[in-house]
Amino acid sequence: MKMIKRPRRLRGGETIRRMVRETRVDKASLMYPVFVKEGSNIIEEIPSMPGQYRYSIDRLCRKLETLSDAGVSSVMLFGIPDHKDEVGSGAYASDGIVQRALREAKKEFPDMYYVTDVCMCEYTSHGHCGVLCGHDVDNDKTLKLLADTALSHVEAGADMVAPSDMMDGRIAAIRTRLDGAGFTNIPVMSYAVKYASAFYGPFRDAAGSAPSFGDRKTYQMDFHNSREGIKEALLDIEEGADIIMVKPAMSYLDMVAKVKEAVNVPVASYSVSGEYAMVKAAAKMDWVDEERIMCEMAASAYRAGSDIYITYFAEELAKCMDEGRIG
Repeated sequence: MKMIKRPRRLRGGETIRRMVRETRVDKASLMYPVFVKEGSNIIEEIPSMPGQYRYSIDRLCRKLETLSDAGVSSVMLFGIPDHKDEVGSGAYASDGIVQRALREAKKEFPDMYYVTDVCMCEYTSHGHCGVLCGHDVDNDKTLKLLADTALSHVEAGADMVAPSDMMDGRIAAIRTRLDGAGFTNIPVMSYAVKYASAFYGPFRDAAGSAPSFGDRKTYQMDFHNSREGIKEALLDIEEGADIIMVKPAMSYLDMVAKVKEAVNVPVASYSVSGEYAMVKAAAKMDWVDEERIMCEMAASAYRAGSDIYITYFAEELAKCMDEGRIG
């Protein structure tokens, strides 16, 4: 057969395949979520997330050291307090679990980049992401507490804050509070396009943040919608968001691509706990090759347009990048 155009010419060997690769990745784009809890000498495996742990502050630095050695330079901190109340006061307390973890981590690993999740769900007795009015989350009353939380994190050493609550107007509230306190250079990464997803199940086990009644569908997005996600992203940019996140990643890569096209700021995607747990469960049964699946999932997020990839596989992906298995 006479064929001038033969796409297989560029697939003939590893060298040429890597030479013409369209999607490039870098360890600097990886961010690792870390769970920090009260107590001492604790490294506690999360049953629904094999290989992931809750750390007490005194053991956190051991994990930071392994991440640093692997070349992962950014972490996102989630706090698990001992005490919870109706208004989530532990979230914005100056001696809260995240605030104390930040101070200690910054002393031991000052070159690590610390991002903090800003939300109320881990700290409220009812497990919802804000202050309740009856059985509904009061959007406007919650804004002040979110701003208080963000400011307390930054005062403790956070390099970036990432509000995940999905309250209307929270980016403006946080930006105004940080700027008013002189923290004009602290970026805000908004969980702008965050869906009410079943993929969050293992995280709620890890953080003890499941709602005690109802669900979060009145503030997290309906997974049928895409235009709404663009609206959320553009609104948050108007309010001062520096980075826009899509969450979850794997089943929402269409949204990563659409958001990337619509905005002029960096785009992050969060490969959430359910994605991680499914890979681990299937690999345990020897149904999939864990490393190859992990790399393929990451590449798909970058291919869709992610500039930042938040993942529980960050350390393993960094190794694969070093070895040339991805990127």
